[in-house]
Amino acid sequence: MSGLSSQLAWVLLALLVPLTPGWQGQASGEVPACCSALVPRREWRALASECTESLKVPVRYVVVSHTAGSHCDTPASCLQQVQNVQHYHARTLGWCDVSYNFLIGEDGLVYEGRGWDIKGDHSGPIWNPMSIGIAFMGNYMERSPPPRAIRAAQSLLACGVARGTLIPRYELKAHRDIQQTLSPGDQLYEIIRNWPHYRE
Repeated sequence: MSGLSSQLAWVLLALLVPLTPGWQGQASGEVPACCSALVPRREWRALASECTESLKVPVRYVVVSHTAGSHCDTPASCLQQVQNVQHYHARTLGWCDVSYNFLIGEDGLVYEGRGWDIKGDHSGPIWNPMSIGIAFMGNYMERSPPPRAIRAAQSLLACGVARGTLIPRYELKAHRDIQQTLSPGDQLYEIIRNWPHYRE
């Protein structure tokens, strides 16, 4: 798949993601249905990762950030934006890859960063080894992500539990809860504070 057909496929997947995803009756080794709307690295044409440090799973924490840059609301613009974030982290800052495990677009899709099994560089040396880092692409100080982006993030969290990467009683934290930062922005912060797993 390439070009427009690939983008249309991801849009269709985003529309098929259930609002309250679950995982029952899956055969061992199968990908949970709630994990289906994930844009893998090869689809957004990621640079090769140079990261080697594994994340010890299952993890207890999830840290939510925003990129504080431009938002994107179509598969084409989000593909470009996730490439921009990776280029900044890997080429400008010299990190081994994009710093987040996953990135959320306003198109309602989840973009694979370092993925479930590689330690991120999103929240400092204490939190990186024991958390999954999720970043919403955009600046959410004065505006909120659309509902489809919120649903994508919640589906991703359900996927993490279903696949055994997150413990069922995981704790969700905002980036500003653990570091001196405005991330994930005032508006997104107010949203995630109402999620059931949020702990300040």
